[in-house]
Amino acid sequence: MKRDSSSLQTATASDAVMVDYPLSAATAERTPVMENMLARARAFAEPLIADEKLDTGENTLAHADAVAAIVAKMGGSEAMQAASYLVYSCQHLNRPQEVIAKVFGDNFAALAVETTKLVRVQEQARSASQGHHAENAGAQTENVRKMLLAFSRDLRVVMLRLASRLQTLRHAAASKQPAPEGVARESLQVFAPLANRLGIWQVKWEIEDLSFRFLEPETYKLIARLLDEKRIEREGHVEQLRSKLERELQAEGVKAVVQGRPKNIYSIVKKMRGKSLDFAQVFDILALRVVVPDVKDCYAALAWVHSHFQPIDEEFDDYIARPKPNGYQSLHTVVRELVDGKAGKPIEIQIRTEEMHDHAEHGVAAHWAYKEAGHKGYAGVWASGEYDAKIAVLRQLLAWERDLSGGLQGQGLFDDRIYVLTPDAAIVELPQGATPVDFAYTVHTTLGHRCRGARVDGAMVPLNTPLSNGQTVEIIAAKEGGPSRDWLNAELGYLASHRARAKVRAWFNAQITHETVARGREAVEKLLQREGKTAIRLEDLASQLGFKSADHLFEVVGKDEFSLRNIETLLRPPEPAQGPDDGVLIKKARGSEKSGKGGVLVVGVSSLMTQLAKCCKPAPPDAIRGFVTRGHGVSVHRSDCSNFRTMAAKDGERVIDVEWGVAKKGTDAPVYAVDVAVEAADRQGLLRDISDVFAREKMNVIGVQTQSIKGTAWMTFTVEIADAARLTQVLGLVTAVIGVRSARRR
Repeated sequence: MKRDSSSLQTATASDAVMVDYPLSAATAERTPVMENMLARARAFAEPLIADEKLDTGENTLAHADAVAAIVAKMGGSEAMQAASYLVYSCQHLNRPQEVIAKVFGDNFAALAVETTKLVRVQEQARSASQGHHAENAGAQTENVRKMLLAFSRDLRVVMLRLASRLQTLRHAAASKQPAPEGVARESLQVFAPLANRLGIWQVKWEIEDLSFRFLEPETYKLIARLLDEKRIEREGHVEQLRSKLERELQAEGVKAVVQGRPKNIYSIVKKMRGKSLDFAQVFDILALRVVVPDVKDCYAALAWVHSHFQPIDEEFDDYIARPKPNGYQSLHTVVRELVDGKAGKPIEIQIRTEEMHDHAEHGVAAHWAYKEAGHKGYAGVWASGEYDAKIAVLRQLLAWERDLSGGLQGQGLFDDRIYVLTPDAAIVELPQGATPVDFAYTVHTTLGHRCRGARVDGAMVPLNTPLSNGQTVEIIAAKEGGPSRDWLNAELGYLASHRARAKVRAWFNAQITHETVARGREAVEKLLQREGKTAIRLEDLASQLGFKSADHLFEVVGKDEFSLRNIETLLRPPEPAQGPDDGVLIKKARGSEKSGKGGVLVVGVSSLMTQLAKCCKPAPPDAIRGFVTRGHGVSVHRSDCSNFRTMAAKDGERVIDVEWGVAKKGTDAPVYAVDVAVEAADRQGLLRDISDVFAREKMNVIGVQTQSIKGTAWMTFTVEIADAARLTQVLGLVTAVIGVRSARRR
């Protein structure tokens, strides 16, 4: 049952002052209440979680106690240990952030709520992948992505989740109950590599061994038995070597502490499988660690070891001169003890300073989290403040995901993604190769449109500069304005994001549409002024013409796709019906007379004046219809002409049948002007190549209109033809020209 803040005051009566006077994180760190933070946090959580169990069957309070102990061993402060209890209290509070902030401060409230959210994400990811083994890799990848993004916000979440997972595995082992496969596999594939990246070796080794124990119990038992069979003999030999090495180094003036190195079953199995070795061939079965005061002593100890043992050259690594990416430093060498002049079993020896050993054991916990420790170093990076430390954390976690891929170039889970920071340290995910312009559009579309400059890590850079992981990006924006057309030029490298590129195109398309609508509106308004119809509502006019809105009408008029004559026809009132002697309206005759002059024949009335409509430009053998105009004879249209259909619907009595005439023998066939629309990728010589096709096919081009927008050319050719069927063949040849996408008659 969840509790609100009022019930919580009763449960924590001794802390009534704290309830009434909330403390900020900064204030809390300077006040005496921090001195007993661990006890206060446990008292806060106990009435909420003492009687409940986790999904694993472990008592929640006992789990929190164990997590706090693990955090303490990792080097966490008392305040961090206290956070272990607050995390498990969240689900029992109606307003957890508000309540915890009031008692412990905003810092701990944010940590508890953030960790709780991450736990839910992990549970959902595991639940989604259960029962779908084939899809498990994809589900795991997405889980890693979510964890990575969450971790990069607060490193303390990492520590709490690592400690909690280790305790979950410990409980399963102690209770002799196998951990769920999903939990064990996630521990091995996600948590152990993360602990490795952060350099927390003790946690890494234990998580690996416990996870492996549940995933491959038979193999685990076999290696454990092999280790145990000669354990007494081996430990005796290692102790003899340890005391000898420590004594001899002390005699040489090197203050060294020599230890036997613990055995990690999973690492032994990995080495056996990776190098196809037998158990007896694994070098680190026998292992020693030498800890000395400073770096010069490391190399002095190494020189002594190599002079008294037989080194195996290919098994030497100097991680002091070349530290690992996570900051790990040490000298690794494998040697053989000389017994009666013969080389004995291989022994691995690690040599490091006390500071290096501290980092190797506790990793980032040795310097601890940036929100806890202030201006402390992290993984070899000295932070001048909390913000710099956060960037270092982010870079380490990004390197961790590359570890999951085995370190192969191009095989990382996020090789196609980068993560950068806003000025207030928010994480922004971008594609590889992204620029400040991509960043601006990802933050907000309007910011992208107004982007005029950028600072990366405080320095001004060109807008087409590729960004890298962990950089801080600040956009300099104009108060108003739009993007540059250069941004769409792929060769200039301004945009790597398809989404950002689409936003830029949409902006320019909107501008073109706006200009087209304005041009169409101007044309329609001028027509209305000429006709004396300015009182007509534009929306009503568009509706009568079949358009959804006035802007739709203006757009097609602006594109020259809708004739203004259609509007004239609508606006002019019908004239009185003409008498039988007017000679204009002609009913269809029973017979037909065919003109011997070619051209168009009007059925029953061959003497009427005829004209070919300019809107559709008909030509034989197109199906045609006639429309009797007022004062201009018969206008001949193609049967599929939209203008003709509009006029026919309004004045059906003016429609008459027409057909093509036949030219006399011995005379040239008449020619007709038609429009051909061509769409193509714009290039040098495109117009010449298309014109050559018409010339070869002996088609006379009497007019050309061209327009090029964003690399696409639209061309309209007016050609003279005698037969429309012949034109179809020529259009096929035009389509074959390089770059042409379509060629059709308008």
